[in-house]
Amino acid sequence: MKNNFKVLITDYAWSSLEPERRVLADAGSEIIVAETGDETELLTHAPMVGGILTCWKPVREPVIVAALQCQIIARYGIGLDNIDVNVATENGIIVTNVPTYCVDEVSDHTMALILTCARKITRYNKAVKSGIWDQNIGQKMYRLRGKTLGIVGIGNIAKSLIPKAKAFGLIVNVYSPRTESEVIKSHGANKVTFDELLKTSDYISIHAPLSSETQHMFSMEEFRAMKPTAYLINTARGGIVDTEALFTALQNREIAGAGLDVLETEPPKQNEKLLDLENIIITPHAAFISEESILELQVTAATCVAEVLSGKLPDTVVNPSVLNRSNLRSELLRQ
Repeated sequence: MKNNFKVLITDYAWSSLEPERRVLADAGSEIIVAETGDETELLTHAPMVGGILTCWKPVREPVIVAALQCQIIARYGIGLDNIDVNVATENGIIVTNVPTYCVDEVSDHTMALILTCARKITRYNKAVKSGIWDQNIGQKMYRLRGKTLGIVGIGNIAKSLIPKAKAFGLIVNVYSPRTESEVIKSHGANKVTFDELLKTSDYISIHAPLSSETQHMFSMEEFRAMKPTAYLINTARGGIVDTEALFTALQNREIAGAGLDVLETEPPKQNEKLLDLENIIITPHAAFISEESILELQVTAATCVAEVLSGKLPDTVVNPSVLNRSNLRSELLRQ
């Protein structure tokens, strides 16, 4: 079934939108691309669109309420912290994500950060290029095999990370309070409490969504509970880690170091103190990137929009209760 809906793309991080254009054109829809993605601009487009595709720009209550024809808000990615899902549900709007997106890429990137921290790769590289040939710069190194990796969360990325970490000889523990220990064990890891994770881990890798429960989950108290030889790895969301507390912990050597792909403020402020520290590695929210993953993301997210606007139900509805609401925007799905 063809339609004549417009679809708003708030922002994107790739060079071309041709995959989205093709997928949506096949469903009779055309795209509108925001210039800045700021809320003021989104409010001007919202009343005329049948769907919204968003990467990182917030889609909050004012935009959702203004989007009177909108049937679907689709996230380019897994996390949903930039979308007011409850407000969308109340307004009869389906919300989707791409839960299998970049699983290999982010778990690979996590292992790369662990290995770089363990083997001082970036520090050695910088020193050699500066004319220093010295194996003993920086902190002491320890063998990876036999050390403990603590993982926060047990989603698809964490599940992909476990066998990769075990291949390097790491013991893997998981903190996931709502997951049964047998389920975690079936993936080759052990369930532990948060306190146990902090005290026993040589590396802690965060793979949890950002929510009111996880906001600043890692602050000064948590860093002081960790081993002074431990490293924190975060490829999830910057807000899970208290930046000021992390800076203090790293500066005072309360933990050995950190490897981050995400920050609370992205890009970092010009005076961001973390950038001055030698015992931290920061990459620019790039863990998700590969040619394969980006194309897969574009096509999958756009397909979700095309399906809803064509009266079909996508596989990745994150607010299924909306389907039972009398104000569900998609008339065909309501029939």
